[in-house]
Amino acid sequence: MRDFARPGAAQSPDNPLVLHVLGARPNFVKAAPVVRALTELGVRQGIVHTGQHYDALMSDVFFADLGLPEPIANLGVGSGSHARQTAALLVGLEDVVLEHRPTLVVVYGDVNSTLAAILVCAKLHVPTAHVEAGLRSFDREMPEEVNRVVTDGLSDILFATSPDALSHLAAEGVDPARVHLVGNPMIDSLFSALDHLDPAPVRSRLGLPERYAVATLHRPGNVDDPASAKDLVDAVLSVSERLPVVVPLHPRGRTRLAEAGLVNGENLLIVDPLGYVDFLSLVRGATLVVTDSGGVQEETTMLGVPCLTVRPNTERPITITHGTNRLVTPAQLPAAADLALAEGSGTPSGELPPLWDGKAGPRIARVIESWLRGGNLSPAGQSVSPKSL
Repeated sequence: MRDFARPGAAQSPDNPLVLHVLGARPNFVKAAPVVRALTELGVRQGIVHTGQHYDALMSDVFFADLGLPEPIANLGVGSGSHARQTAALLVGLEDVVLEHRPTLVVVYGDVNSTLAAILVCAKLHVPTAHVEAGLRSFDREMPEEVNRVVTDGLSDILFATSPDALSHLAAEGVDPARVHLVGNPMIDSLFSALDHLDPAPVRSRLGLPERYAVATLHRPGNVDDPASAKDLVDAVLSVSERLPVVVPLHPRGRTRLAEAGLVNGENLLIVDPLGYVDFLSLVRGATLVVTDSGGVQEETTMLGVPCLTVRPNTERPITITHGTNRLVTPAQLPAAADLALAEGSGTPSGELPPLWDGKAGPRIARVIESWLRGGNLSPAGQSVSPKSL
């Protein structure tokens, strides 16, 4: 891909550089359409891979599947507690920003890499843009919720994926001049991949029948506490009595879930994380999806696959009002699965969320290009022109 930054390249107002900070699988999926659209506009870019997902199956394969260029930096921070991981990210990202002197840093979602990048840029006075701004679960016990609130409070440009996000940002006093409703770039990636999403080869490789369920489980609230993990595993095992369940298992919580009984059995298949195309192919062919992931709620909404989200809340309520998603507790999961299997697929409202049309990436790119040319409004309402450090 052309026009990507080289280490040490000098920056100037006439030679702006946009850096994308990516830390986890959903970040890659959201960034790909933005990177592609900015490239078409001739904007110079670079990708910083923080290595928050350090396994090749959790990151490298996504670069290949999504056509993302090679990163200009890979921090390789790996896993760890929130404090240790964020501290390592702060140090690593500060070095990258000081070396490359970006004009704008774009962050995605709500992972620790996002928080760290925003804090580094705020201290160094580097303008930032947040893709997926304004999502709220209103549950401060979720680490991601803290990351969302802090990131939106410090970002210069905020890209919202749904109308409810606009309301949340307005309630928090964010200047509306900084906010843009653009749709969901994760859906752009799904649309781009749609012709390649064939469940049959993946199903055959895994030995699955035509009717099966997919489960993705990794949230701290579900897997960190042994009692909670046991309740969740028992519920998933109950679903597996109704139809086979395949679980592409995130490294996070793998040991705890195994200790709770989530192991290969007659109707339960545990597999390593899958690449983007393989995973979505599996989801597309599924009769039911059980998840605690945010992005999967959105993808099942677009694919019309019944989705049961094992969480007390969601920052993506539009997947409930305009999609196939339902919130359930572990205790409610078996009965909810029975109901979902009886009802089948389809979106309850009959319509998809506004602007989830596969064109969010170009909308975001046009705003960024315009900002690079002429500036935007700061939180104080003053003009913030693109500048180097």
